[in-house]
Amino acid sequence: MGYILNFLLIAIIVLWVIRLLVRMIFPAVIRNAFGNMQKQAQQQQQQRSNRPEGSISIDYMPQKDKKKGNADKLGDFVDYEEVK
Repeated sequence: MGYILNFLLIAIIVLWVIRLLVRMIFPAVIRNAFGNMQKQAQQQQQQRSNRPEGSISIDYMPQKDKKKGNADKLGDFVDYEEVK
């Protein structure tokens, strides 16, 4: 019976310590993450404001596929007639 009480007492103390640590550490981690996101947003805003108005920038251009140009390999074209 004494082993069960010791286990429960230790488990309660460990859980209580973990709860206190989470209450102290979690808000600091969240504040740090939001601070980093805010800095990134400000940097992006500064980059956008440095460009003259009306300028266009392309961030990503997909590569052209050579397969799309081969219309001969797509198959035969069949005329469609509507039958009533």
